[in-house]
Amino acid sequence: MFDLNTLNPPQRMAVETINGPVLILAGAGTGKTRVITHRIAYLLRKGVAPGNVLAVTFTNKAAREMQERVRKLLPATKRHNKRDGEKPDRPTIATFHSLCVRILRQHIEKLGYKKNFVIYDESEQLGAIKKILANISAKGEKADPGAVLGMLSKFKNGGQRAAGFDDPSVHALALHVAKRYESALHACNAVDFDDLILLTLRLFREHPDALEACRAKYRYVMVDEYQDTNAAQFELVHSLTQVHRNFCVVGDDDQSIYGWRGAEIANLLNLEQHFPEVKIVKLEQNYRSTNTILNAANALIKNNARRRVKTLWSDKGQGTKISLRAFETDEDEAREIVATIEFNRLAHRITWAQNAILFRTNQQSRPIEMALRAGGVRYHLIGGQSFFDRREIRDLIAYLKTFLNPHDDISLLRIANTPARGLSDVTMERLLAASHESKESVFASMKNPTVTTTFQMRTREAIEAFVELIERNQSELNYRSHHVWLPDAPAPTPTEAELAAPLRHQKPNTLSGWTDSFLSETGYIADVRRSEKDVEAGDNRVRSLKDFIATMDQADSPNTSLGERLTEFLENVTLDSDREDKEDKAGDAVTLITMHSCKGLEFPHVYVIGLEDGLLPHSRSKVEGTLDEERRLFYVAVTRAMLSLTITHCGGRKKYGQIMPCHPSPFLKELPPDLVETDAEKSKKPVEVSTGKSLFAAMREATQ
Repeated sequence: MFDLNTLNPPQRMAVETINGPVLILAGAGTGKTRVITHRIAYLLRKGVAPGNVLAVTFTNKAAREMQERVRKLLPATKRHNKRDGEKPDRPTIATFHSLCVRILRQHIEKLGYKKNFVIYDESEQLGAIKKILANISAKGEKADPGAVLGMLSKFKNGGQRAAGFDDPSVHALALHVAKRYESALHACNAVDFDDLILLTLRLFREHPDALEACRAKYRYVMVDEYQDTNAAQFELVHSLTQVHRNFCVVGDDDQSIYGWRGAEIANLLNLEQHFPEVKIVKLEQNYRSTNTILNAANALIKNNARRRVKTLWSDKGQGTKISLRAFETDEDEAREIVATIEFNRLAHRITWAQNAILFRTNQQSRPIEMALRAGGVRYHLIGGQSFFDRREIRDLIAYLKTFLNPHDDISLLRIANTPARGLSDVTMERLLAASHESKESVFASMKNPTVTTTFQMRTREAIEAFVELIERNQSELNYRSHHVWLPDAPAPTPTEAELAAPLRHQKPNTLSGWTDSFLSETGYIADVRRSEKDVEAGDNRVRSLKDFIATMDQADSPNTSLGERLTEFLENVTLDSDREDKEDKAGDAVTLITMHSCKGLEFPHVYVIGLEDGLLPHSRSKVEGTLDEERRLFYVAVTRAMLSLTITHCGGRKKYGQIMPCHPSPFLKELPPDLVETDAEKSKKPVEVSTGKSLFAAMREATQ
């Protein structure tokens, strides 16, 4: 329910200041999402057309949450008529990449692409790089495609200055590959993630009419997590807002921890240079943590000289002191943390799910995981293998992309002989070579008689069967786009060609049904089962495939073609960079997570482990001059805690099987001593008899 009286005074000021540039400095846990969503609702209540409002964030998850919260704040609107396809006008709440897809779907033909362009994911990008490297590398010379791709991405997002500490040979090779890579993708009518923003910027520079159309549409622009924007994202939002200047950014420079991937903290710190009239509103009341935790965080972050001053405070009371614990080894550290979690579960009824263990690097999780397993404690490790990285899911997506765009070489090459259909590696290499020679796609070479007649009859038949499979499914995808009719209208008379292909009309008119049909026809499901020696492993892979297929019919677009629905579905899949859901339904389980992944989350009881020089701050930070960012990372970790915070460090940590000596992090000296309690100090405190009795009673009850 929309009620401005539920906001504190600075929050309300941020919501009601709707004209001109606004910077909302939102400290950790100060309710920034609440402010953004109320601000969108306030704009609409003030008569701004929903279509003129744009809110941009970084993840699909954040965009979905924002959309849902805005929907609840708005008065109920009349449902749209599904039969005529009309939808009520809504504010645009999107990620940077999905916003650019919307713009490019309308205007990309001005840049020489077709509107049905495909978006390459990382594996497809690597495939394109490998093909280029194979053609330009000298005999016996090997280059890491991943390193070259990473360098290309840095060029695109931040220019050559972003490549300061990388291998000069990789740097030179990436420059050499860049043009070929761009041409290879353009030839397949494909773009990659970085291209989405860069092509939009190019569109704005070369076609002012497209920029003007976007400015006219998006008259009120909000950007969340502004401290995380890179150079390209900065240029995009400034292009949209520099005329009407109704530009609201929300962020916290103290939580800028992504400099290593191109984020520019200066975008937030130097905002007055671009918008001198900007109004600054500070949100400092924290709704998450105790004042002990907040005072420690404030004291820590004050050591960063270049920042916008803000002081977090809370009405949640002082709370318990921060526990600082030292251990001999990382295995002792892990064992004692698990013992503490179990003691608190039995004595204080603190569930596993109320605990989180935060670490600087993924390698630190190994001893923790082993200790949790040994203690029979369930845990949820965030950052394991993504569902979308499983082979069967990648194969299916490659099939879907091939049927939409057969000239997408990367996808086609992945599934050409999956399952085996007589198109061996040797055959595909010959087809690939022919496509290079003719400057056409592999699919075009498969249909080119001058190419196919060079193969033996059996191979030629296999090629023809594969081409027929692709063209038939492509036809099924496009069928309804030419024959759209309302449910109560008479169906159109089928054409001669359609009658000649009766199977097409028997296909289900749902994406999941159509997908099940072609997978069954190709024998892919049976092939997945055969590929696993263990029956249960095969069943699990098929189950993951089926679960994925079941999500394909969520789009409510009954009067569009299967192809249009599939394009929308694949866009959502490819653009979803938030695939590892940070709030996965793990049940009652301890959360294990890196400090970089924990931003935006909160937990009642937090353990920040490995506060050692070389880990935090990381040894690289001294070379790269990023000590301030390492301190901000620690600040983010500290401000995840709601009720209790434990910080640990070791005298020795195992590396390559050997215990290597460690030293406490210099950041520990920046915590006010009166807010911290060591094990030695805690042991000097006498325990009240009544407290001891109640603890033992609780533990007895829990174990009965």
